Amino acid sequence: MSRASDSAYETIRGRIANGTLAPGAPLREEDLAEICGVSRTPVREALRRLEAELFVRRDQGSRAFVADWTADDVGEMFALRALLEAHAAARAATRITPDELEALRDVNSQLIAAIDAPGGPDVAGFLASNRDFHDRVIAAAASPRLAAMLAQLIEQPVVRRTARLYDRAQLGRSAAEHGELLAAFARADSDWARAVMTGHIRRALHAFADRKD
Repeated sequence: MSRASDSAYETIRGRIANGTLAPGAPLREEDLAEICGVSRTPVREALRRLEAELFVRRDQGSRAFVADWTADDVGEMFALRALLEAHAAARAATRITPDELEALRDVNSQLIAAIDAPGGPDVAGFLASNRDFHDRVIAAAASPRLAAMLAQLIEQPVVRRTARLYDRAQLGRSAAEHGELLAAFARADSDWARAVMTGHIRRALHAFADRKD
């Protein structure tokens, strides 16, 4: 792959992952070439790569779209996250450094501040802190293989949609679960950390299934 193709891939994938390109959105090569600042050939190569990774689908006319997900797709996505992130949490419990643990506490404090924002929860702030928290747990697990596997899951648009369905109390419960995970890390308890992370993600699945728009 060329550098231009890699750049286009990262740009398009990032926009899909953060929800800027929503599920079902058309992906026109000329528009993407302008966004990415490259010609259409690197965009075409990037789209083929994203199609192989299930970020992109094509219709019978070979037009490209952001992949949408069935209820079964979403269920499998959450199930895989629960397995992999629970394993990451278990590894992190015995590997996390004091500085990493303190940084996680700071991130969760930022998440709580977003929930308690005047005028109602700051969902964008919550999402940013939530992603930062989970990324730091994965980093503390110290497993490049595990991090690469988790990176393949198209989860951020689903998390975004789920968070927008939460009220303040439900967002607060998410923060409390992060707090329990921090307690498990402080005690280097892998089993506890695994159980908390599993429950945390399974609860998000059921919230999404019960209240999806």
